[in-house]
Amino acid sequence: MILNHNHSAEYWREHLQLTSHVEGGSFRETYRAALKVPTSVLPSAFKGERNASTGIYFLLEYGDFSAFHRIAADEMWHFYDGYTLTIYEIKPEGALVVHQLGKHVHLGERPQLVISAGSWFASRVEVEDGYTLVGCTVAPGFDFADFELGDRGVLQKEYPAHAGIIGELTR
Repeated sequence: MILNHNHSAEYWREHLQLTSHVEGGSFRETYRAALKVPTSVLPSAFKGERNASTGIYFLLEYGDFSAFHRIAADEMWHFYDGYTLTIYEIKPEGALVVHQLGKHVHLGERPQLVISAGSWFASRVEVEDGYTLVGCTVAPGFDFADFELGDRGVLQKEYPAHAGIIGELTR
């Protein structure tokens, strides 16, 4: 077996068969639980029954970003390869939390973290020419019916203290 610790974003895109994501970056769904959670037991933010859990690979490169969006479920992020991913989370009450997803725990990074349901969040790689490969697990499972892409003007009006980062990370 040959080990190569110098993979590129293109390597991951090709070998994991990733495609473009509407929020930015590239992804591929890897898991969708067969178990269904009925609408009757889900909070009103969900627009119908959901698979119990879903998982994806997600690749982001320097110069691109995952635009501010929110979903109805918690999303757990897992670091796999590349450089640190900075995730900006605006909590429903307006607090901005900046997370560092990566392997350098001694520097405050975490190899996994959770973004709470209902938070607005966006991410980017801040190392020039860098990339990051992560995984995301959503429970109850992800469905585009529960996905909301942030509108720059609306978010800046709702969270004026964070207008700068909102301006940088919306399309």
